[in-house]
Amino acid sequence: MTIYVDVSAAVHQRAGLGRYAASLTQALLPRLSHRLMLFYNREKGVVMPPGLEHVPARTVAYGYKSWRMLVWMGQLWRIPFNHMLPHAALFHATEHLVPYLKDVPTVLTVHDLIFRNFPEHHKPLNRWYLNLTMPLYCRHASHIIAVSEATRRDIMAAYRIPPEKITVIYEAADPRFEPQIRTAVEAVRTRYRLPQEYLLYVGTIEPRKNLTRLLQVWEPLYRAHEVPQLVIVGRRGWLSDDFFAALESSPARDGVLLMGHVQDCDLPAIYGGAVAFVFPSLCEGFGLPPLEAMSCGTPVLCSNTSSLPEVVGEAALTFDPTDEAAIAESLRRIVKDKDLRAQLRELGIQRAAGFSWGRAAQETLGVYKKLLGTL
Repeated sequence: MTIYVDVSAAVHQRAGLGRYAASLTQALLPRLSHRLMLFYNREKGVVMPPGLEHVPARTVAYGYKSWRMLVWMGQLWRIPFNHMLPHAALFHATEHLVPYLKDVPTVLTVHDLIFRNFPEHHKPLNRWYLNLTMPLYCRHASHIIAVSEATRRDIMAAYRIPPEKITVIYEAADPRFEPQIRTAVEAVRTRYRLPQEYLLYVGTIEPRKNLTRLLQVWEPLYRAHEVPQLVIVGRRGWLSDDFFAALESSPARDGVLLMGHVQDCDLPAIYGGAVAFVFPSLCEGFGLPPLEAMSCGTPVLCSNTSSLPEVVGEAALTFDPTDEAAIAESLRRIVKDKDLRAQLRELGIQRAAGFSWGRAAQETLGVYKKLLGTL
């Protein structure tokens, strides 16, 4: 009985999808032992996540677009891919690709329907592909895992999927995200030349993250010495030209530190050194960075939309991400009110403790057992 988990997003380091695939698989490994087999598309730039290097794997070697088209055509024409996955008892698609497998149950993790809810924030070709394929994959999958109640509601509304076919299983922060000792924070501050005080954003730079609006709100506050510098950690994503143009023309450009991608091992201390973590995203399927920040004891202020209230509960200061006055007031308040920051720090640590990859793995095994009858 072989259970295949697709880790393509992890080996190609695709931001949040990659973290999900790697973290869940690492937590499943001791629970499934020799029954677990990895699957991935062997494109260029494969980097196996730590802890999975010696796990048996089956691979294909297609370009990203070619593989996506093959999987779609296989589902449309009911062409089985069983020969690629010998002795498969179950296949878990951790990103939006479900190959057709005859007489083999499939589990699909749906992270979000942002391509549908915010189409202007997706590349046209990608939006076209997802709009055509996601209804098909959701209907044909034996069971769906949604990473939040918000995503579950979106799936049911968009594709009329019955509620009993969808299980909500939350993500979690990696155990490395925890309150940091002062020496670790200072070492990272020195290495990256971070300011003594800063507001922090972590995530891909793309339109739905709402960074252009955050920049416009932050600028006058910074120039009036009401808030500290802004540090942005994350890779440049699609459709981000408008943000970078706004940044380069900003009268407060000297107050923004763009760090790009940083090593995972340094992120906890970067979180730990921040006055507060700011996450103004318009829409999230789950929203891992606020959870990472809370795990490190960093006060969080974030949007009150989509899945984020499920993640932060009462442990963060929230605002309407389209209301610039509300964002500005939240920034002022979090910087000025030390008691509020201390309260959010404690509440955040407590809240984050309720999420774990061990729990996610156990609940995922429950889905597998439901489909297979036993493990």
